[in-house]
Amino acid sequence: MDDWTLASCRQEYTSTGLHEDDLAHDPFAQFRGWLAQARAAGIWEPNAMVLATAGADAAPSSRMVLLKGLGDDGFRFFTNYESRKGTDLDHNARCSLLFPWHPLERQVRVEGVAVRLDAADSDDYFAARPRGAQVGAWASRQSRVVPDRQALDDGYAAVGARWPEAVPVPRPEYWGGYCVQPEQVEFWQGRSHRMHDR
Repeated sequence: MDDWTLASCRQEYTSTGLHEDDLAHDPFAQFRGWLAQARAAGIWEPNAMVLATAGADAAPSSRMVLLKGLGDDGFRFFTNYESRKGTDLDHNARCSLLFPWHPLERQVRVEGVAVRLDAADSDDYFAARPRGAQVGAWASRQSRVVPDRQALDDGYAAVGARWPEAVPVPRPEYWGGYCVQPEQVEFWQGRSHRMHDR
């Protein structure tokens, strides 16, 4: 009989901790260093982050998205503006990000405001995406009910036929980027006995 229970499910953290003297004064520099370490550790999609939003009804919602740019202005990601996250951010630009790097016993939390990128930035990123992802942006209307898988596949095929292989796929007007401008960034490092550093 398996005696595993949620109450007994526990990992003991073994890190020596996080010391203030070891941190960069610039949170972006600190984040870049940790991101590079996560990548070097072989963490699958180290740029994956949980984006939490709340819309006009104040109901919270979260999902995984990919960090696709990092500048002095903040953390960039791209999505369908008509998706749940897009409509949430239209009503309430405040949001949070979470990077969970469990194998390193680390996480980074970001709280801030999401601002839409200008069309040129969104065009540049869209043009650099794989063709399949470009077609998918047209075929998959995020956060909407799909009758069945066949309807989604048929839509993808129709978009592919609309722009044959040799023809560039334009960016949909309803698709583009955001920059989360941070107001607070927290670096968290696990320690033994749940005496974590942040």
